[in-house]
Amino acid sequence: MQMQSVISYPVCRHASAEIMPTDACQFFYDCKGCGTRLKPKSGDCCLYCSYGSVPRPPIQQNGRCC
Repeated sequence: MQMQSVISYPVCRHASAEIMPTDACQFFYDCKGCGTRLKPKSGDCCLYCSYGSVPRPPIQQNGRCC
């Protein structure tokens, strides 16, 4: 199971490797490139589903989140 995901914001194209939480969805993230507060896209359960290179650990493990 991968615990690190790269969050990439498509507007400023900044990418940052982050350790994902295992016990909760992450709903907000402040882009380290431009400072924009990111939120999950409509239909996604968390930030990593929308902008991450790897889905959260529960999704990796059993295909479901939260």
